[in-house]
Amino acid sequence: MTSTLVFARDPALLEEILRLTAAAGVTPSVAADGGAALRAWSGASLVLVGADAAEELARLRPPRRSRVHVLSWGPPPDPVYRVALTLGAEDVSELPRASSWLTDSLSDAGESRVRSARTLGVVGGSGGAGATTLACAVGQVASRTGPTLVLDADPLGPGVDRLLGLDAAPGVRWDGLGRTAGRLGARALREAVPRRADLGVLTWHAGASTELDESVVRSVVSAAQRGHDTVVVDLPRSTDVVVTDLAARCDLVVVVVDASVAGLASAARLCARTDDQARLRLVVRGAGLDPEAVTRATGVPVLARLGDQRGLVESVDLGFGPVRTRRGPLARCAGELLSQLAARGAAA
Repeated sequence: MTSTLVFARDPALLEEILRLTAAAGVTPSVAADGGAALRAWSGASLVLVGADAAEELARLRPPRRSRVHVLSWGPPPDPVYRVALTLGAEDVSELPRASSWLTDSLSDAGESRVRSARTLGVVGGSGGAGATTLACAVGQVASRTGPTLVLDADPLGPGVDRLLGLDAAPGVRWDGLGRTAGRLGARALREAVPRRADLGVLTWHAGASTELDESVVRSVVSAAQRGHDTVVVDLPRSTDVVVTDLAARCDLVVVVVDASVAGLASAARLCARTDDQARLRLVVRGAGLDPEAVTRATGVPVLARLGDQRGLVESVDLGFGPVRTRRGPLARCAGELLSQLAARGAAA
């Protein structure tokens, strides 16, 4: 694939597009005419068409594809929207007003490969089941093989940055993203969040946390999935609109079940309230519950068991995160979950 295809006639518009591609570190393929644009159409990862050239290209009837944007210099005239619809464009945007999100889109197109992140949701079947700890452990193990982001969606949780020793690391939190507007770039998000090597986190600043905004969450998850190999979402025990939408964007959601009668009863209620149970699996924490009995009580298969880990509190307090060795119960459980996640992705 070429990075970006540009086809525009207006010199001022073309100059601005080329300035933005240079700022994003992208070398585009500039089509001299509609025929050249048509030949490069299917092979480009991103297509930018000037409003002044859109009708010429539309007459050639290029095949439908994603990531096509029509750009105008100043407010676009009404007929451009009809032509953009014919082209199958995602939107019509005005420059220079849309320069910020366009730069982010160009940065995404400049990535060496297109990522389709495996996305795992983790939720506690009851309070104190250890879902946040497991989510952080999965993030640590996944980051050994590629860029990983742990998304903290629980405003009442301890904070994934604290469990991973990243609470003092600089970077944007949910509070800052709530003040942004427009499309969020994958590379921009990956480089903005607190991180250590290939492990990044997105949570709140210490203190009072704000409720998540639905539109911001969707933009963040989309950017995270484009810019990482693995995304782990620490989900709260809630069924509000934002949490339901987040869970729907996960390839797999694991419910951490505490090995007690009360823990099983609470997990069974949570599973019963979940609309889409096809993606649900259970992780049973501790001994004392038979996996078949757990499945009968909840209607959800058991995917893994998680034993107690020595020195967990000390490891977290020292800033190492929950996983310090590949042989511990958390690392082994995280590896099992990631293997299942990869298998589901291969079968899709």
